[in-house]
Amino acid sequence: MTTTMKMILGSFSACLAVGALAAEVSQVTVRQRWPWSRLVDIDYVLSDVTQSVDIEVSGHNGVNPVDVPAHSLSGDLYGVASDGLHRIVWDPTVSGCTNQGVLAKFSVTLTPTPIPLYMIVDLTKTNGAADQIQYVYESDLTNGLWGAWVRNPVTNEGAVIESVVWTGVATNDLYKTDKLVLRRVPAGSYTMGGQGYTAYAMNLTKGMYAGVFEVTQKQWELVMTGEKPSYFSKDYAARPLESRSYNDIRGATNSTPAVDWPATDRTVAPGSFLGKLRDRTGLADFDLPTEAQWEYLCRAGTTTVFNDGAASAKYEGTVENNNGNTNGYLAALGRYAWDGGKYWYGDSWENATSAFGPTNGTAVVGSYAPNAWGLYDTHGNVWEWCLNWYGTPVSGSDPAGAVSGSFRVGRGGSWYHSASYCRSPYRYDLAPSSRSYFFGLRLFRTLP
Repeated sequence: MTTTMKMILGSFSACLAVGALAAEVSQVTVRQRWPWSRLVDIDYVLSDVTQSVDIEVSGHNGVNPVDVPAHSLSGDLYGVASDGLHRIVWDPTVSGCTNQGVLAKFSVTLTPTPIPLYMIVDLTKTNGAADQIQYVYESDLTNGLWGAWVRNPVTNEGAVIESVVWTGVATNDLYKTDKLVLRRVPAGSYTMGGQGYTAYAMNLTKGMYAGVFEVTQKQWELVMTGEKPSYFSKDYAARPLESRSYNDIRGATNSTPAVDWPATDRTVAPGSFLGKLRDRTGLADFDLPTEAQWEYLCRAGTTTVFNDGAASAKYEGTVENNNGNTNGYLAALGRYAWDGGKYWYGDSWENATSAFGPTNGTAVVGSYAPNAWGLYDTHGNVWEWCLNWYGTPVSGSDPAGAVSGSFRVGRGGSWYHSASYCRSPYRYDLAPSSRSYFFGLRLFRTLP
């Protein structure tokens, strides 16, 4: 890494007004920490903030554009909510200009933008293609530009969870096959566990994007160039990807480079699903969630056993067809053993096989009701791999979990399991090399 940009100064102001949203950037200064560091501090003043905004950064060396990818930036970029002085840090050593030498006329343009509600990534296109990434803003959604939507869909023990949810996304198979859709969710605090488990106070300090659906078989096929690994192969395209290991998704501890969360942080193997997805999209922060992030997104502001917010939604159910742990609340939220996961032969329940369509085994993603933040199938369908080693959770801010272990964490329950396994706080463990027909994944992006 030989970038030797000298200290430079720059200033730019930008103003944005979208409905009631208005924000102004001024007093921009750009300084490299050279010679002790190559990092570049971009300081700016934000004023007239009426709603949180994102800050879009573009770089120039004179009139020539400079590559300033999102993954090379950190600091006050996303969800900036207050007037005053803010700082963004650019690391040129991880950008395309690393070996361009001195950028003597480097400057930046900072543009405040409204916060998107959803992000759409077209997997049929490659990094840099026109319209590969699109954003859905709440005002556009509520004005009918993206189809059906609902407001405040969940009441948690009598209290409304305020949220706008794009329900039309579940009725268009393009968003389950050719395209990825992710929901923007702000940072926040909540209680992980409880309901018979130890309770942990969690504080997530960074905003995030979460996949609206579990990754489907067609999406995996597009990223992995034709690979079709799943067990439930009939009517496969919009059914969740399963039968792939944590190591297939991120890489293994004996990968080159080694992949071992949390020791190697967000590193993934180049040939893994996430490695190829990052290359294809140019989004280097795609990953699995930590289990603290996962439960935060599953609950979506609820404190009940399932994320419908119904206080009486206990997991203990009546005995149906000689099987317990059935639950009418869960039947509306996701596929599990007794609402179609297993097949009723008239005198006994059996596991579904690849000969069955999506009415048994896994369901087409988005077949059940979403949670308050518009995420589908966080209860049932397939267990979702999390970053963490399986160990005792701890309270705190952005916990990374155990430093080592033999198993990785899975969350959410599956088509194969009864209702008690599908509760919000339930934790499952599986060896990272295991490939199971009830384990899949949901994509996350943790914002800097």
